[in-house]
Amino acid sequence: MLAVTTDSPAATAAWGERLGRLLAPGDFVALRGELGAGKTRFAQGVARGLEVDSAQPVTSPTFTLLNIYPGRVPLYHFDLYRLAGDDDVAELGFGDYFHGDGVCLVEWAERLVTELPATYLTITFAHAGEERRTLTFEPCGERFTEILAKLLNGPKKNL
Repeated sequence: MLAVTTDSPAATAAWGERLGRLLAPGDFVALRGELGAGKTRFAQGVARGLEVDSAQPVTSPTFTLLNIYPGRVPLYHFDLYRLAGDDDVAELGFGDYFHGDGVCLVEWAERLVTELPATYLTITFAHAGEERRTLTFEPCGERFTEILAKLLNGPKKNL
């Protein structure tokens, strides 16, 4: 587990960008936390790390449920806030994406129980002040334990 505190939205996005550079097809990242805690800002950083075109706005898919962004690896950005849980996710066919060729970034992943893949990374966001956020990274599986080690040892400037 790794916990970091960021001092600004830009710093939160920078952690996302660092993670995005390490992600590969089939990776699943579960984002948890209350409204306004920085999940979408982090997702914007992940998109940069996955080389999504900077002209493409990355927004929370609250009403569309899923935004797809082409990049080095496709980014499947979900927002499950309006769903009741696994049954809704299964009914919508999202499991096909969860085990597909892109990176899944899932806001409000706490709505999932049985639909989670075998390995994933959970990031919990919490308010730590007006601009400050605490991000807690919890890996599930060897792949994400290795990614977490790389995040710890990577460059720390602009964070």
